[in-house]
Amino acid sequence: MRKFVNQKASLLEPSGIRKFFDIVQSEKGAISLGVGEPDFVTPWRVRAAAITALQKGYTQYTGNRGLPALLELISRYLFERFSLEYSPKNIIVTVGGSEAIDLALRACVERGDEILIPDPAYVSYAPLVSMSDGKPVAVECREEDNFALTPALLEKAITKKTKAIILTYPNNPTGAIMTKEQVEAIAEVLIRRDLLVITDEIYAELTYGKKHFSIAQVPGMKERTVHIGGFSKAFAMTGWRLGFVCAPPEIDDAMFKIHQYGMLCAPVMSQYAAVEALKDGFSDDFATVAEMRESYDKRRKFVLHSLKEIGLDCFVPQGAFYAFPSVVKTGLDGEAFANGLLKSRKVAVVPGSAFGQFGKNNVRISYAVSMNSLSEAFDRTAAFIKEIR
Repeated sequence: MRKFVNQKASLLEPSGIRKFFDIVQSEKGAISLGVGEPDFVTPWRVRAAAITALQKGYTQYTGNRGLPALLELISRYLFERFSLEYSPKNIIVTVGGSEAIDLALRACVERGDEILIPDPAYVSYAPLVSMSDGKPVAVECREEDNFALTPALLEKAITKKTKAIILTYPNNPTGAIMTKEQVEAIAEVLIRRDLLVITDEIYAELTYGKKHFSIAQVPGMKERTVHIGGFSKAFAMTGWRLGFVCAPPEIDDAMFKIHQYGMLCAPVMSQYAAVEALKDGFSDDFATVAEMRESYDKRRKFVLHSLKEIGLDCFVPQGAFYAFPSVVKTGLDGEAFANGLLKSRKVAVVPGSAFGQFGKNNVRISYAVSMNSLSEAFDRTAAFIKEIR
């Protein structure tokens, strides 16, 4: 049946994250530090809103953009939390941030366009660029630069074929953020070189010590930015599959048509749940989000201390819920380390190579798991390192 399979699809590599997740599922007693999913349950009031919607029979399609009440709340949320002004008329509620990324790429990329991706980066970006007939181009982000994209490395990667860049800060897998000054320096290059930005800010609420600053806040950037957000990470709503995308009118129009034909609308029960998640305050921090962030911060500090104790160097993550330690001191690369740790001690981490060519000597550790699991996982990891030295 291979003759019926699309060549681009057949050449895609399976997700490096899911590969390890599937192995862990079959390993009795294994501890997974691999999947980036909050271990918190969606707040009860949010779940109750979805239950109420079902009980009232709200099971029909919504408008293609989404529930009017949700669009209004997303618009207000973006303004009051991040000083971003987007009309509900230019917002699309999507099936997770993943659909939003796909929409942006399919709406903007022509055959042969080069799309820059700061590397290491989330595993979906490069395959989705390829599926849109574009060419993904990795831009190295170095640990000595705190894994932030620098103007010099950005300039070096730009060619006549470059159309856009995908930004993802706070970053998965490194936990890096970009400061206002760093973002402004990047924006100057992007404006001068007339490039589009697709900014994935799904972790915007999860920063430690510094408030997130969006590139769309820089004067002159909103007009060339596709802004993506969602409910999965900060609101512990991964399984609800709900995100949103905001864009300049011309790009919004193209994305909207693709969304109409390809997805129609996001699940209605999830949308009612999201209305409940957003309605309780903006200027004041969301109580449940703040509680989760505080818990992640404690785990972050524990992970950094534990890595130091077992002799692994690690950049200090300032956002999301990941650590990205180097395993060079063990004499192994990330792939060999992750495979060995899983086989020997039943602890799953993700090889850095799953996130691009510049992460091959690292592994990604998710600390969105309980402290008990983290403690046991590091005891096992320490034993593994002693075993291989």
